[in-house]
Amino acid sequence: MQDNLTHARVLKISIPIVLSNVTVPILGVVDTGVVGQLGEAAPIGAVGIGAIILTSIYWIFGFLRMGTTGLAAQALGAKDHGEVAALLTRVLMIGFISGTIVIAFQSLLFAGAFWVSPASAEVETLARDYMAIRVWSAPAMIAIYGITGWLIAQERTRAVLAIQVVMNGVNILLDLWFVLGLGWGVQGVAIATFIAEWSGLALGLYLCRAAFQVPDWKNWARVFDQVAVLNMARVNGDIMIRSVLLTTIFTGFILLSSDFGDVPLAANQILMQFLHVTAFAMDGFAFAAEALVGQALGAKSRNGLRRSAWMTSQWGLGICVTLALAFVIIGPLAIDIMTTSEPVRDEARGYLPYMVAAPILGCAAWMLDGIFIGATRTKDMRNMMIISAMIFFAVVYPLMWALGNHGLWLALLISFVARGVTLGWKYPALEAQAAR
Repeated sequence: MQDNLTHARVLKISIPIVLSNVTVPILGVVDTGVVGQLGEAAPIGAVGIGAIILTSIYWIFGFLRMGTTGLAAQALGAKDHGEVAALLTRVLMIGFISGTIVIAFQSLLFAGAFWVSPASAEVETLARDYMAIRVWSAPAMIAIYGITGWLIAQERTRAVLAIQVVMNGVNILLDLWFVLGLGWGVQGVAIATFIAEWSGLALGLYLCRAAFQVPDWKNWARVFDQVAVLNMARVNGDIMIRSVLLTTIFTGFILLSSDFGDVPLAANQILMQFLHVTAFAMDGFAFAAEALVGQALGAKSRNGLRRSAWMTSQWGLGICVTLALAFVIIGPLAIDIMTTSEPVRDEARGYLPYMVAAPILGCAAWMLDGIFIGATRTKDMRNMMIISAMIFFAVVYPLMWALGNHGLWLALLISFVARGVTLGWKYPALEAQAAR
């Protein structure tokens, strides 16, 4: 399969992922923009802080998407189709069980988040209302991670696009209806998301229906094979630690933002949507790297691995440069669209240059993440993430003390650079693995 690796093939995999991933931060923009029409800072901050807490909890289980892609791609490259089918059953089981656990422990999880960094009384009350509704779609959201990874490994990215478009389309339409039409406020945003996430799971299962027509998906001896399960546990365990650390950085960023007051918190939440646009758009090529690198490693093709890494990274860099330029041109207008509050608008414009720098400084980290996930070099990912997180927390408080909110943004950008440099240092060992 590596013999026909061309830019056209990379684009065929990546473009649907770019489109589907762009809809995710667009949803965040709509959520923020809808409550922003209320003309108050507190609802914006509540939706932002509630969403980031839930997203952080869910993304702890992001290993299900990442680990599944690498393992399924390598199995596909080795032509082990039985393992590909068994993986789907495993990830669905993990998703449903994990989501149920999140629901059961929601009170402790939410209390812990606000204990770490409490917001104002009004923001915290609204955020709790939001999370109490949305958390009931946790099983669906976590299972979708696994389905997405399984589809990406097989280069079925149009199916991934279909899931995201339907899920986010439903969410946006219900946002507009529930909040602007019915006046349900923050709770309306939460109900819209709850319905949309269960709808996304239903469509995902339908798109995987072919796997349920062959015996491998319910071959329990294969599903619970000790070697395969232990390998999956190792890969997913490393990725989970890495994800916990990464989400700790982003969660810490939003929670620390609340120390500056409701207006800076709202401004940072709006600007985070720019960062999400960058990450999700560029991840289309990182996901392509996961599938292609994984297949090359499964086929023991060192040249195919190198070509996959290089070709996908070229496109990733192009996306990052394009988005940086776009933020320069349309950034102020986008801020004005997302909120009618003049203090929040002024605050957000003051920090827009960080959003211009973020795509360039974060490009290496995002692409190398995809390459290492495809190769299931998860120990390296875990260890380099530990180093990057240590650097972030070592610099964030001194920088905040000296520069305020500017210091918080600088610390986040420094963590991006640290991830790229440390993973780049480990890349030669990844290539050597394919030759063994």
